[in-house]
Amino acid sequence: MSEQQDLFGVRVAEAPSRGLSPRIGAGGVDAVATLDEEATLEQLLTRCGARGPERLAARLLSRFGGIGRVLGAPPADLAREAGEQVAIELGVLHALLVRALEHPLRQRPVMSSWTAVRDYLRARLGALPREAFHVLFLDRKNQLIADERMGEGSVNHAPVYPREVVRRALELSASSLLLAHNHPSGDPAPSSADIDMTRQVVEACRPLGIAVYDHFIVGGDRVESLKTLALM
Repeated sequence: MSEQQDLFGVRVAEAPSRGLSPRIGAGGVDAVATLDEEATLEQLLTRCGARGPERLAARLLSRFGGIGRVLGAPPADLAREAGEQVAIELGVLHALLVRALEHPLRQRPVMSSWTAVRDYLRARLGALPREAFHVLFLDRKNQLIADERMGEGSVNHAPVYPREVVRRALELSASSLLLAHNHPSGDPAPSSADIDMTRQVVEACRPLGIAVYDHFIVGGDRVESLKTLALM
């Protein structure tokens, strides 16, 4: 805890010396909203104290893709490109972004918030270099109890154990679930293995009255739904 407090204390102390780039001009902070993605990332890197933010912004976007995927990139990969301190700064910003997107899912039924669910999953999973299988556990009001990683694997496979999903749902007193995993290839199209695994989880949950509403697959900035595709 003390290390985290010291880290944020340094940021607060350094913040006044980190001005906005000349691209903002007389418009002030409000002008940031008018910038394109590369210019926005440049402003962010300037605030993080990065050296050569213009060149670095272009390099990061070329390496990882959109700004969301830059923020969510693995810290070690970011550190190699931008340095350890900038990677830490961007990691904190990504954590804040995920928290902000998660908040609405805890405040209202997810069944009426599919756009919010998709935005959250893109931020959570879109930049991961390996497949990760997540379960969003919902209460009786269909509000989020917890989002937990239940499997992690290679670039094209993450092991999933339906019994473990059911066990955890019972521990959390969850009434329903949303399944989600990523395809690092960037293609969110479900594989036959994805469809089979979804059916196994559904069958494991059915005797206990736990509903599985959907299975989302995140491929970069795209999200596919097995329910929409009539595959579950």
